[in-house]
Amino acid sequence: MGFADHIKEIEQAGRGSNTGRDAIVLASWRRCLETYQLDPAQAREAVIVSQTRLREHRQQAEDLVHIARSGLERLYRQVAEQNYVLLLSDRQGVTVEYLGDPSFNNNLRKAGLYLGSEWSEPRAGTCAVGACIATGEALTIHQTDHFDITHTPLSCTAAPIYDTQGALAAVLDISLLSSPILKTSQNMARHLVSSTVRRIELANLMANSRHDLVLRFAGAPEFLDVDPEAAISVDGAGRITGMTHGGARLLATSCGLDWRSPELLIGKPVTDFFQAGLDELASLTRASLPQDRRIAVRDGSLLFAHAIEPQQRMVSVPLARASGGQPPAISTLGGSVPAIDALRRKVTKLAPSRLAILLQGETGTGKEYLARIIHEASGLSGRFVAVNCAAIPEQLIESELFGYAPGAFTGALAKGRKGLIEEADGGTLFLDEIGDMPYAAQSRLLRVLAEGEVLPVGGTVARKVDFRVISASHRALADMAAAGGFREDLYYRLNAAILSLPPLSEREDLPWLLERLLEKHGMPDRPLILSSAARSLLLNHRWPGNIRELDNAIAFSAALCDDGVIEVTDLPDQLTRSAPVCLEQGEEAELRAVLRISKGNVSEAARRLGIDRTTLHRRMRRLRVDRPH
Repeated sequence: MGFADHIKEIEQAGRGSNTGRDAIVLASWRRCLETYQLDPAQAREAVIVSQTRLREHRQQAEDLVHIARSGLERLYRQVAEQNYVLLLSDRQGVTVEYLGDPSFNNNLRKAGLYLGSEWSEPRAGTCAVGACIATGEALTIHQTDHFDITHTPLSCTAAPIYDTQGALAAVLDISLLSSPILKTSQNMARHLVSSTVRRIELANLMANSRHDLVLRFAGAPEFLDVDPEAAISVDGAGRITGMTHGGARLLATSCGLDWRSPELLIGKPVTDFFQAGLDELASLTRASLPQDRRIAVRDGSLLFAHAIEPQQRMVSVPLARASGGQPPAISTLGGSVPAIDALRRKVTKLAPSRLAILLQGETGTGKEYLARIIHEASGLSGRFVAVNCAAIPEQLIESELFGYAPGAFTGALAKGRKGLIEEADGGTLFLDEIGDMPYAAQSRLLRVLAEGEVLPVGGTVARKVDFRVISASHRALADMAAAGGFREDLYYRLNAAILSLPPLSEREDLPWLLERLLEKHGMPDRPLILSSAARSLLLNHRWPGNIRELDNAIAFSAALCDDGVIEVTDLPDQLTRSAPVCLEQGEEAELRAVLRISKGNVSEAARRLGIDRTTLHRRMRRLRVDRPH
């Protein structure tokens, strides 16, 4: 098909003609024309984001990438000989992980099949990643299915990856620079990508549900234990706490609900969906044969189930006040050091109020964790709804926040959709990275906060809402407001109270945090222990990635270590590269501390360290440590 014919077909589709393309392609073309105002005659070069932006996107996606890596590498090994390139894109369409033949790097980069490439529909037109983000479905965009003539040589197959709460988290795509003419040649590619996504979602659910009962389902007993089709997690009170995408579809189908509204599923009793109680579901373990683990769904269908017991059953208890009048969640903010004690006192006072709170701190310092604690201690009965303003494409943020009326735009659900602000009614709306919210959306949010009502996109009747707002940013909002990059009136509505979280390198309670993460990643029958060298290295690292980096380092080391003892060799490479310097710094700090405690008495210091005086003198000379006066 020539350039002119391709443009002509897109224009016909825009006028409502059915040109014989798949419905999903035609809907995407119309979005490109009507919603994004793209010109099919204007060719677009592939966009590769800057290294700074790529670093931000990769940092936000690092937990998922860590869990998904083995699945990605396995899929790439299956398709590499057919010259496929593998891309993992985040929910904004930016490629955060890439596997491809390095000998074709220049061609792949030029085509946009490269790390840091941006494949959202507003940026690239109809493409597999962008259409997948827009529809939430696995699909193939083959050659002239692409909107932009630049991309018509490509054949791209993608499937969405959902998080445990039912929200789109990423897109897995495999692409070819050139391929056979027939689109059906990519059917097997779609099957492989979808299977990989299913396994990644299951691994993610298992990693995040260690204290919950996990139920895995299959239509046939033979596949139950080896390749389940769906999975859900259930807490000790019998409520749904997480799910794979297959699990979401299963739950929704059983009760005639919409899987695109996960809030209708999370938190609901498991008995709403299955004709069985929690105890019966928990008994469906490997103690019985797969064919005997049959379970009836509420819609009358039958499935086979496999129950995986929690590592430690969590008992649901009502929120009680801890000693000193503090809700128990506040005690988990950190160790007993002056800065954290001061933060605890402020949170205790502020949480029950309805004041808007602005959280400031570097990426990875735990702003969302603090926001959840404030919500838990607030006494509000509604939900905690978290919105990452930097992760929602600019063209979608208004419909995501404010919802939309039926038929508001092409591709909208027929019955409309409730926005995230309405979901937070009676609870807390957490706006993460508020500094990245587009200016137009800032104006609409200001109106909602001022008037206490929200008007859906395309709607005519406003709806009353009552919620507590907590916002967060790693950027200096005051400076942004002064420079005109953020609405000053909105800034003053959001900052009735400001709480600042220090970077990990400045936290005096780092040893306390370290112990909590060792508990988190340890097993009930195999607690994690740090060797003295590994502990010294961790305590002296700079931690540019803050708590998130530390958490990932412990998770990584827990997977590698033997018998629960983490040695230096089990730590991530970026830590061990600086090991000699860090270890020496740690050894020097320990030596100075012991000499200080011993008031300069070398014999006493040697006894405390378990070494003789000669060894201690030699160590003091090596580290250039003088006896304190």
